[in-house]
Amino acid sequence: MNLLHIDTAITGGNSVSQQISAAIVASVRIANPAINITRRDLDAEPIPHLDSRSIAKLGGGANPQADDAEAIRNAALVEEFLAADIVVIGAPMYNFTISSQLKAWIDRVAVAGKTFRYTESGAQGLAGGKKVFIASTRGGIYSEGPAAAADFQEPLLRQVFAFMGIDDVTFVRAEGIAYGPDHRKAALDAAVADAASMFALAA
Repeated sequence: MNLLHIDTAITGGNSVSQQISAAIVASVRIANPAINITRRDLDAEPIPHLDSRSIAKLGGGANPQADDAEAIRNAALVEEFLAADIVVIGAPMYNFTISSQLKAWIDRVAVAGKTFRYTESGAQGLAGGKKVFIASTRGGIYSEGPAAAADFQEPLLRQVFAFMGIDDVTFVRAEGIAYGPDHRKAALDAAVADAASMFALAA
């Protein structure tokens, strides 16, 4: 069994989403001690955003050359995503949506012919059968109340994964972490406690 662990925060060791995603991974490891884990920290090792020079190499391109580092990296990103049985993502909310680091990764793995395809009846996901766990962190409260309409983070992630054929998506939230140190600690502790129960879902 393979687990792909993606962290996308730009706050380093102070990141709440990184602490929660690590707790989810630890929980999964308890249930599956032999699991193979691949981790990417997209702040420490960023993936460049797509541009006019790189889009032709998306997914590895048609025939990647041995010396084409970008095409080789793109192919590796898609293959490790497709090989994963479980995907754990640390996803902080920045300016009401996902980080640009996470968007760059999504743009490299949401590839026509690899993780989805178009048919006469519309789009069809090709990456189904995975479980996705997302450590969703927010400075404010967006899961309910007046700010819920400004949540462009979780709906986007659900749509992206559903588009690729993945409907088994679980969010572990820590909200209101900017409200003060006490609120931050309580939200983090509650989310880590939730993560501790995730192994039952991932087993």
